[in-house]
Amino acid sequence: MPTENELFNAVDALLEQVAQDDLPPPAERKRLREAAGLSQAQVAKVTATRREAVGNWESGKTEPRPPQRAAYARLLDGLAARFPAPEPTTDSEPAVPETFTAPAPPAAPSVPAAAKPPAHPSTSTRPTSTSRRPAAKKPVTKTAQSTAAVTDARFENGPLAVVDCEDEQVSAYCVGGLVLDVPAKSIPALVDWTLREAKLGAPKLSGPGKDADPLIVLTPSALERYGLPVTLTEEERLAGRLPEGHKVIKQLVRAEWKLTKRGFGPWARIYRPATGSERACVQLCIPSWNALDTRHWGEAGQLPPAELARVLGVYASRVMTPRGSTAVTGLELMTALHPATRASEPDATGKRHSEHNPGSLGKDAIDPMNWPPCEVPDGHPVLKDMPRFHVRGPAEKLFEEAYDWARPMTDAECTLRHLVGIDVNMAFAAGANGLNVGLGEATHVKSPVFDPKLPGSWLVDLSHVDLSKVKVGKDKWVELDASLLPSPFTPKGERPEGPAWYATPTVAYAVELGYEVRPTEAWVRYENGRYLDGWYNRLRDAYLATMADLGVDADLAPADFLAAMDGYKARDPELAIVVSAVKATVKGGLGKLRERPRGEGWRPGEPWRALSRPTWRPDIRAAVISRTRINLHRKIVKHAAFTGQYPIAILSDCVVYAAGGPTPLDFLPYREGKPLPGGFKLGINPGLVKWEGTQDVLWGEEVRERFTAPELNLARYIKDGTVTDVDNGE
Repeated sequence: MPTENELFNAVDALLEQVAQDDLPPPAERKRLREAAGLSQAQVAKVTATRREAVGNWESGKTEPRPPQRAAYARLLDGLAARFPAPEPTTDSEPAVPETFTAPAPPAAPSVPAAAKPPAHPSTSTRPTSTSRRPAAKKPVTKTAQSTAAVTDARFENGPLAVVDCEDEQVSAYCVGGLVLDVPAKSIPALVDWTLREAKLGAPKLSGPGKDADPLIVLTPSALERYGLPVTLTEEERLAGRLPEGHKVIKQLVRAEWKLTKRGFGPWARIYRPATGSERACVQLCIPSWNALDTRHWGEAGQLPPAELARVLGVYASRVMTPRGSTAVTGLELMTALHPATRASEPDATGKRHSEHNPGSLGKDAIDPMNWPPCEVPDGHPVLKDMPRFHVRGPAEKLFEEAYDWARPMTDAECTLRHLVGIDVNMAFAAGANGLNVGLGEATHVKSPVFDPKLPGSWLVDLSHVDLSKVKVGKDKWVELDASLLPSPFTPKGERPEGPAWYATPTVAYAVELGYEVRPTEAWVRYENGRYLDGWYNRLRDAYLATMADLGVDADLAPADFLAAMDGYKARDPELAIVVSAVKATVKGGLGKLRERPRGEGWRPGEPWRALSRPTWRPDIRAAVISRTRINLHRKIVKHAAFTGQYPIAILSDCVVYAAGGPTPLDFLPYREGKPLPGGFKLGINPGLVKWEGTQDVLWGEEVRERFTAPELNLARYIKDGTVTDVDNGE
């Protein structure tokens, strides 16, 4: 039995070890390393550990163990002696005791408020990362905090991970700089690890919804590690998947995992059938197989793992975990916010059952043969008896599309120096905001009385609407030069001739302009609601939060807003990618509502896969586009009535005016900092406008002469002035 002295010596040795191995807080560990100019790799080398482990020590996710702990503590002690922490400031107010009995101090004299910091940070470009170490956590702005979800213990490591392999070690780069060691040696094992140990995923976006499945992004080195090709062959690319006989697919089959009908492609989904409420599904994303379309994600697919995890993580937290392309994710977001079913109230036995979720599109698709012929695209089954080469006109088909209109410049406009383009922010999202859309099937009505609150398609003659005299207020009429305005009723801006099919917002605008409408026929939806409101709010908040992080706030004065927008992408190129993806999610999601057939041996008159979705709703897409175009025309009319200025070209959500100066402030009317009511207003909110670009009037005339096209749409080229070929409308 040890003596008392031996016990005391052992205790003293233990106390000495604890004292030596005492570590500062994680944030201080990182500060000391960075103050010394050391990399995580250098620290890992001298402590005989991995770089990722050092990152976890600095983030507080893990703590070093002996013998590394003593060595790490010794290193930090040495750094602390050389780089002491800054002294705390002494000008802060003293703490107030819980019980205050002394007389109240006299009021402090008022002092001038501190100067407001610049509305946006400097435009210096962030250095390109040359290493693949975990990215440092960035400070979270108030805007970002407002959209951050409360941490769910089940998903404490975030919604996704980028899996990379270096020196035979596989690592998972998560959001916030966290790096996890991945022990999996195969794709089936990786799926198991993701579901059992990684703690990845995201909580549901609505009460009746489902939690988001974890997303695993595979880098080229990870693909090689797990026996997958870094790039697809031409045949595989066209098929959109690996062949069924690939060894990795065989591994999944042996492990009793399944793939969705789309197979093992750029966005493969690996799952086992759900048991009760338990889901077993992992989404893969493979950037080198073109999973991240460069039109929407820029160079995200080329980023190092930590930076890619940051980009996708911000998007996932503010929009949702990507489920495929931005278009697919935009459509999935609608369903995630409005699930088709919900749990019923308990019945007599206390059991709950699945029932229709009010306000959703339901779980069953509309029967293809029940669709209004005017609302479906060519080749739809309901049109199977139509002659093969018949071209439907406006009286047979709903033509609700965005503007593509231009006109020759007047002599007065040619005397001005500049062509200035303005662009409506998130125009189609703004068009969806507050829009009443149909939820169920349409009802056919003959000689209906028009109801602006009833969503649907109306056959009506609007050729009598004269833009030379329109109503712009309750009892206020104005006279305009109709020859300089596009018609609000057609995408090309020409005046309609005879009856045509229009969505409800278009017909309602004719009434707003002061003209009677008498539809002869309609397909209306008596079951309706503001289905897209939650979708709009989610995407709006994501857009505004990310733009705020880039230094563009929602409450800036016009001049400050233009200054903030100048070079905003260079302040943080990674967040600029998120902005692009959010905007693509809006347009892509709406486009998916009328998805066309894509290969698969389809022939006109036959159903295609998208028709089996409850979210195949071309009527909703038409209503959003109709409202977006009408919103833009309303602003154009207000602007013309107030200033006498007319647009020269319009392309979708971009409008070009001739102006005496080079910026929007040179032609947009502002009085004491306030814009024209109902007109164009500079700002970052959806529906407000930003500066798209400026070119010389001489440039516009020269381009039109070069291509012998007096009505060439200059809005298409106003951003940088580059015109590579004659405008063919594509």
